[in-house]
Amino acid sequence: MTVDGSPLDAKDFKQAMRQCAGAVALVTVGAEHGKRTGLTVTSACSLSDKPPSLIVCVNRNASAHARIREEGAFAINFLHEDHAMLALTFSGQKGVNGDDRFAFGQWTRGITGAPVLTDAVAAFDCVLAQEFETTTHSIFVGEVRSVSHGAESTPLIYLRSSFHTPREMRGTVTVGDLDSRHLSWSDFS
Repeated sequence: MTVDGSPLDAKDFKQAMRQCAGAVALVTVGAEHGKRTGLTVTSACSLSDKPPSLIVCVNRNASAHARIREEGAFAINFLHEDHAMLALTFSGQKGVNGDDRFAFGQWTRGITGAPVLTDAVAAFDCVLAQEFETTTHSIFVGEVRSVSHGAESTPLIYLRSSFHTPREMRGTVTVGDLDSRHLSWSDFS
């Protein structure tokens, strides 16, 4: 609802969300060949380190949704800059569905049985710990059972309906950096 009580236009909401960068990940599920599936998301993030856990929002119409419930496990594979076509494939934009999506990329089986992308920026093999439902999506809480990561990979992000990398960042500013309080965005251009 808007301030005056009228419903917020979905188009305006989507346009505003396009301005928010998100890390691109594949959520994968299925211990058996022929029964694997997955989807591309920007809705995965850390929840806690006690216990190590992540959340991901999955549309109930996605093929992976029911499979996550059935398997009780899934992997979240964060992509690097060379994975843009893989992201499009798992988004359904290339006309490839279900298990056929795994013909692209290098995959291994995680300890939960979920498919794990071997060269992901970071991959989290999770068991389904909790689920919360909204009107169109479920929020899955995954308790992490194993993790892999590659420190040299450049992450893939999605912003303004396109894939990008965070190379535009010239220097690292850390939370504890006293000088970071004095920097402005113009210092980065």
